[in-house]
Amino acid sequence: MFISLVAGLGNPGRDYELTRHNLGWVAIDAYASKHGLSWKRAPQFDSMVARRDLGPGRALWLVKPQTFMNESGRAVAALAHYHRIEPGAVAAVYDDLTIDLGLIKVSVSGSDGGHNGVASLLEHLGTGFIRFRLGTGPKQPPEMDLKDFVLAHFTSDQLTLIQQKTDTYVQGLDLLLVSGADRAMNKLNRRDLP
Repeated sequence: MFISLVAGLGNPGRDYELTRHNLGWVAIDAYASKHGLSWKRAPQFDSMVARRDLGPGRALWLVKPQTFMNESGRAVAALAHYHRIEPGAVAAVYDDLTIDLGLIKVSVSGSDGGHNGVASLLEHLGTGFIRFRLGTGPKQPPEMDLKDFVLAHFTSDQLTLIQQKTDTYVQGLDLLLVSGADRAMNKLNRRDLP
């Protein structure tokens, strides 16, 4: 099954730019930029949306929910239902503090792992969507509250690393979209991309 919808998870508003919880937006913005796509407001879906034509009868929708992380599943599900896109044709791009900063892991199942955006997707969209997980870990200091950690801004050193890894995020998304989840898992989960 081809992926028809890629959802970058994050929080709207200036205060949340370049926080760990918005790394999904960094990646999806870079993908849109590479492919010359522009974002448009879609108030009926509480989202910013971009469309990429992939050939006759095949469109790829990119979405950045504007609902805040806890309700992002509602926005993604509304867009998916409108375009009759099954959960298995949806990929969610989001931060994961159980993965080291700069690394990517692709998976097709699992719990929400304590991530409110993923919990919302499971609630509104259901299971079966592909997870494109971007590392933001490890949590430092370990005793720091989870919410404080994910809503904190990256340090300057971390931002430098993310800038270096942005092309890798885009290459990984391209690989996922062209070759499918199994191939992306085999390559990205073993860290084959630079």
